[in-house]
Amino acid sequence: MAWQFLGLTAALTAIIAARYLLLSGLFYWLLWQRGGEKLSAKRLNRDRPMRAIVMKEIRLSLLSSAVYAAPAALALAVFLNGGTAIYTDWRAYGGVPYLLLSFFLYLVVQDTYYYFAHRLMHHPRLFRWMHAGHHRSRQPTPFASFAFDPAEAALTAWLIPAMVFVVPIHVGVLIGLLMFMSFVAVWNHSGWEVLPRFLVRGPVGSQLISATHHSYHHIRFDRNYGLYFRFWDKVMGTDTMPDEARDGSRLSMRPERA
Repeated sequence: MAWQFLGLTAALTAIIAARYLLLSGLFYWLLWQRGGEKLSAKRLNRDRPMRAIVMKEIRLSLLSSAVYAAPAALALAVFLNGGTAIYTDWRAYGGVPYLLLSFFLYLVVQDTYYYFAHRLMHHPRLFRWMHAGHHRSRQPTPFASFAFDPAEAALTAWLIPAMVFVVPIHVGVLIGLLMFMSFVAVWNHSGWEVLPRFLVRGPVGSQLISATHHSYHHIRFDRNYGLYFRFWDKVMGTDTMPDEARDGSRLSMRPERA
């Protein structure tokens, strides 16, 4: 079991790192190299990414890959030996309705946990050694999506592996969930808003985290702590959608008027 765990940890570290590099690299090329304007995206960052900052983001992210791999490897080892609540028959638990419900449930639990953990990491006594690494990117790039200090990675890496022991989830839904999580993280740190304005500023965007919403957190550290949904930010009074700059191409520091 111990050797299996070590082997799985090494394999998952490589898989997580490769997924991060491929997805972040693709977004970086499409938006910053090829030009986000060609995709009708709105540039949020004032400055182009600096190579030194990007390299720091990558180094932290590769370290985070190993931290995230360990609890995932433990869950996978138990699953391979007949444990966990992960199942393979899609018809179990009522079929498709539960597949969709479980996906949403995992998102809601993770979003709730992350909001309060994120706020905790912004406490002055914890910020420097738990979260400062991520905030070195005041103007984040796609490579910042996984750039966490080891303590932050350890605080957040255990949740999904722990949930698979108590909340049934189909293996395919779990894989889809992990891909979705990575995609959203890269998207919201890209420095560009890819979604059209009517979604970002409309009824849908008023409930969901977007690149515009999260980029403001990197400007104002005391705002916008959510991961997927704006629910807890609204409940706790930390939700702020930035006003649009007069030229329509950058974020301003002014909060949007209610």
